[in-house]
Amino acid sequence: MDHVDLNLIEALDALLAENSVTKAAERLHTSPPAMSRALARLRRAFGDPLLVRAGRDLVPTPRALELRGEVQAVTSRARALFAPSGTADPRTAVRTFDLQVGDMLSTTFIPRLLDDLRAEAPGISLRLRPESLEDTPALREGLVDLEVGIVRQGHPEIRSETLLTETLTGVVRPDHPLAEARTVTPRRFAAADHVVVSRRGRAHGPIDERLAEAGLSRRVVAVVPSVATALFLTRETDVVGVAPAGLGRSMLRTLGLHTFAIPLELPPLTVGMAWHPRNDHDRTHRLLRDRIRHIMTTVLDGPGGVAP
Repeated sequence: MDHVDLNLIEALDALLAENSVTKAAERLHTSPPAMSRALARLRRAFGDPLLVRAGRDLVPTPRALELRGEVQAVTSRARALFAPSGTADPRTAVRTFDLQVGDMLSTTFIPRLLDDLRAEAPGISLRLRPESLEDTPALREGLVDLEVGIVRQGHPEIRSETLLTETLTGVVRPDHPLAEARTVTPRRFAAADHVVVSRRGRAHGPIDERLAEAGLSRRVVAVVPSVATALFLTRETDVVGVAPAGLGRSMLRTLGLHTFAIPLELPPLTVGMAWHPRNDHDRTHRLLRDRIRHIMTTVLDGPGGVAP
């Protein structure tokens, strides 16, 4: 089998369909002598005449009749393999995608995405990967098919798209002193104990930079890797946390937390998705991106956050 020319399968399919060397040659746009040579090679490969003369016609041998259905199936699958990918309908594809999604989005966005895919592309399944996987290497190495969350823009090796922008809101439990304040000033904000969210364990960020510009600093009593953990700590202790105002609304309401405007000029959060260029033209991957875009910009209602 190592020395068999697989192009002979197509010749065999034509010969068994036409029962004629001349007609098989016409079908494959080759010459009758070339088809005769192909038939001779096929006879040697199978150890069977395959087609024998019966008067002026060729008729298949029993071995050829056994092969006909399988040869036709093999050639059909081969043609489908080399057919343009645009011929497949991504809405009927059966496929699993690995997603890396921020924990806050997991509670608001993923349930809506699952409902949407069940209706639009029920063959697509999602596997959520931990945020500990770094974005660019994970996308490049194929560990993650799509990242959704706070993504870095402009990396030359990664495609990215902004989906919406968010603002941060201050969060405390209802009996926290800041919950009773008519106005939270920068000084009162800085004087409270704070919990910070950072996957990399960083205690300082844009809030600390803005406080420093005003000659203030805050005490960070805990650094945690996820917004969900920070919010649970905020509910149980007298610390101040921050959360996305819109995307976090559902969880904040569920936990019964009080929100207030942070008295600092902070840059907006950019929520987007990122993927490796090899998936640019993958129709099923593109369908998934379209559904994510639809949910983020329509169901989650853009910059305003989660729609009712």
